[in-house]
Amino acid sequence: MEMEGSRGSQHKPVDQEGQVQEAGRKRGGWITLPFIAGSVLGLGLAIDSTTSNLVVYLLKEYNVDGITATQIANIVRGSLNLVPVAGAVLSDSYFGCFPVIVVGTAINVLSFVLFTLTAALPSLRPPRCSPAAATCQRASPGQLAVLYAAACLLALGTGGTRFNVATMGADQFGSARDQDTFFSWYFVFLYASFIVGDTAIVYLQDGVSWALGFGVCLAATVASLVVLLLGARYYRMPAPKGSPYTQLARVVVAAVSKARVDVGALGRVQYYVGDDAVADSGSDGAPSKMLRFLNRAAMITASDSSLDASGGRLRSGWRLCTVQQVEDLKSLLRVLPIWSSGIFISVSIGVMVGMIVLQALAMDRSLGPRFMIPAGSVAVCMLAAFIVATPVLDRAVFPLWRRATGTPPTPLQRVGLGHVVNVASVVAAALVERRRLSIVRGHHDAGEVVGWVTPMSVLWLLIPLTIVGVGEALHFPGNVAFFYQEFPKTLRSTATAMAPLLIALGFYLSTVFVDVVRRVTAWLPGNINQGRLDNVYWAVVVAATVNFGYFLICAKCYKPRN
Repeated sequence: MEMEGSRGSQHKPVDQEGQVQEAGRKRGGWITLPFIAGSVLGLGLAIDSTTSNLVVYLLKEYNVDGITATQIANIVRGSLNLVPVAGAVLSDSYFGCFPVIVVGTAINVLSFVLFTLTAALPSLRPPRCSPAAATCQRASPGQLAVLYAAACLLALGTGGTRFNVATMGADQFGSARDQDTFFSWYFVFLYASFIVGDTAIVYLQDGVSWALGFGVCLAATVASLVVLLLGARYYRMPAPKGSPYTQLARVVVAAVSKARVDVGALGRVQYYVGDDAVADSGSDGAPSKMLRFLNRAAMITASDSSLDASGGRLRSGWRLCTVQQVEDLKSLLRVLPIWSSGIFISVSIGVMVGMIVLQALAMDRSLGPRFMIPAGSVAVCMLAAFIVATPVLDRAVFPLWRRATGTPPTPLQRVGLGHVVNVASVVAAALVERRRLSIVRGHHDAGEVVGWVTPMSVLWLLIPLTIVGVGEALHFPGNVAFFYQEFPKTLRSTATAMAPLLIALGFYLSTVFVDVVRRVTAWLPGNINQGRLDNVYWAVVVAATVNFGYFLICAKCYKPRN
């Protein structure tokens, strides 16, 4: 499969790696990986450390209660994955990936300037609350405005960077195999940056100085921008061809406008292929029979033929579309059921990631006599599991699969396995929390004291988090590869943004889920030692199992584009 070149390189020779030869210099290929990886590492460690430690920052520096801080952090995480959809639209339609990435990185720099100021200037935070205080002073509207402005800039900048970088990286290669390999390693670099952020940077923020931690994030973001610009001479930059979404809208309008046309009265049914070419019904060039109503958009009627007979040209517009435009819209509609089945995976992960920080704060985090694990760093084992599992799956498990079945696992099969592992992770989380609550009850009234630490090691949380990481190594790259392969070429940035859109909706809906649980049950009080978080996890297990059944139905009914 050959990727589209930029306007200036469309007629240049392309080698086997998909590199465009131009003026004695090759563009694209694996030479671009160090620059893309450097950009991903710098942005990843800065952004993830900030979001992972946001709950602790709100608790300690802004005097926000635990469940509310978790809800705010999940909304920020959701925004970090929703805004990339808008960034993908801008890239696909108007500017291309590289300019949007550069602007997004610059906005991230501004975001970390504000975060650093909130930590460095006492006037931008409320007075710190002492443990003995009955009530704590809340942050003023002005102080919250600065903090929320930093968070909004972070989401806006991430919208232009994270998954546009994935698309730009895939554009450097000409074969589906190289693109699939790139996506796997892209997520390895991304999650490696998360590990550094969730350990070293979180420790600096929570254990040394918030101002120093955010300052390091600022420096890493600036370095990411510099590395990205240094590689500009090597990148392939396919030129955008206008908004593909307008073309998709034209298909709907054209099909609706011909809804009353009597197909039987037309006699010989022909479809517009483009450049005055037509295809008869039933021929190879005719549209597929799936979602047949949309075929009317490319069907040539008497009014369309009269334009051609008068000496004009058949043109693709709001009444007549090409077969390819019709098929592009069909490909989008066909993936929506499978895409929707991935939402609840993100809901379950959102619930777990948020609540595990609160669990960690209520557990023994000491590691030896002098070191205490930061609560925001607990989730790092999920990232480590992802990084370890990805090459193991790619180099060991999937080759064995291929030997046993004769074919490598498809992206949908990876996603299905990810569903199963995800359910197992929530089961493990429920069992760990049930054990923790049994210890709390064994100490009778001690659990009623706010901030009381359960004499149970926080390392127990590594079990469910590790399983989550293995599941993500299956379903996340699988989803990205599936969407990238099944979407039209003009919507490649949107394709890679579909996976983060799942995450965004998952985190948003996880806040709704938690809010409903708080209103309907007594499982989530302000002090989780008095609650039943294990019941919350069991409810998620039931819903995730039903959702897996829905995925199986969607996957069985789906017919791949190629």
